[in-house]
Amino acid sequence: MPKMKTRRAAAKRFTVTGTGKLKRNKAYKSHILTKKTTKRKRNLRQSAIVDSTNVKNMKKVLPYI
Repeated sequence: MPKMKTRRAAAKRFTVTGTGKLKRNKAYKSHILTKKTTKRKRNLRQSAIVDSTNVKNMKKVLPYI
């Protein structure tokens, strides 16, 4: 059986934590920042864990991560 290919776009966006969870960056931080509050922009800087409902699909897209 041939090797499975990793989706490179996903590999650039997600990392695995020490416990095996997937870490992602938050969206809505690239433009139109003037109307967003400082508190909201500060919270968007922090990373988040991928929701459990999406993990199964993400593991399929990232087989070796």
